[in-house]
Amino acid sequence: MDKERTSQHEVPEVTLRPVTPEDDPFLFKVYRSTRAEEMALTGWLDIEQRAFLKMQFQLQRDSYKVQFPEAEHVIILSGGQPAGRMMVDRTRDDELRGVDIAVLPEFRNSGIGSFLINGLLAEAAAAGVPFRIQVERVNHKALRLYERLGFALQGETDTHISMEWATKPEPSEARPTSQNKDTNGK
Repeated sequence: MDKERTSQHEVPEVTLRPVTPEDDPFLFKVYRSTRAEEMALTGWLDIEQRAFLKMQFQLQRDSYKVQFPEAEHVIILSGGQPAGRMMVDRTRDDELRGVDIAVLPEFRNSGIGSFLINGLLAEAAAAGVPFRIQVERVNHKALRLYERLGFALQGETDTHISMEWATKPEPSEARPTSQNKDTNGK
């Protein structure tokens, strides 16, 4: 995906730029927004939530650095305003991996997520590889988005659902081979 891809659809202008160290407070804000519903159930004070989420945020960052050291990490801009973050791993020959895609609540349901995912699906299709992503079980809106875009369930854990979008084989690839024909040539 281009570093500066812009939408020509109903979606507000969407561009991407690389993450910089100055983005840390924004990245924490995005992370915190993804855990807001969960934190509302705890009954914790804001200071307790913040401390817990800071720890979890750092653990996630460390985990991503180990699991996906070469992943592209970008800030999503909508109309020039920081709206979210996206991490994509392009290092494997057999897949395109969505590591993390998160949009702030005030930018959700505006088409940004669909626009970005569709761009990644086009990239995967052009490369002839599947696009894979893991989604938290509690993220029902994201799960519905991925299902609507044609993703299939690939596996489950107690906390996450693995999903995959794969290009459909071309008709020429789906033709029977001589090994598939019966002895009467059918």
